[in-house]
Amino acid sequence: MTNYIALLHAVNVGGTGKLPMTELKALCDGLGFIGARTYIASGNVVFKSGKSAADVKAALEQALEAHMGKPVGVQVRTQSQMQAVFDANPFPGREGSRTLAVFTDASPAADTADTATGRTTEEIKLGEREVYVYFPDGMGRSKLKISAMKVGTGRNMNTTAKLAAMAAAL
Repeated sequence: MTNYIALLHAVNVGGTGKLPMTELKALCDGLGFIGARTYIASGNVVFKSGKSAADVKAALEQALEAHMGKPVGVQVRTQSQMQAVFDANPFPGREGSRTLAVFTDASPAADTADTATGRTTEEIKLGEREVYVYFPDGMGRSKLKISAMKVGTGRNMNTTAKLAAMAAAL
């Protein structure tokens, strides 16, 4: 069994994709995932499964589309991968609430920072399958647009650490 974290894209943010976390937990239970627990209302769930990460992602995306009537992107990481994302944060010592990891399926394009629009004071660094962004003026005021946000989903470092800890405790 592997401890997984699933991160849903565009759920319960900005009035889009309303999904109560009790329903997300029930979907995970129905897929046979073990010990499913959600964290905050933005589409984060930890659980155990004997399936591969690719199979977990496919099953969850299919169940979510059937449940919500539209596709919902899902990023899946193991507990150790999530911890590695936190440990690789290129902005250590800065506020976790202002440092974002954008999770994607593949390595980010080398020109991700160069093609970003709306950039002012934000700093962008590339990870293995993540794009890290530090927002010195806060995320709420930023107009930054990066291509990875269209296909991925972001979580701040506080949430990343919490999800890694929750998955480790399963």
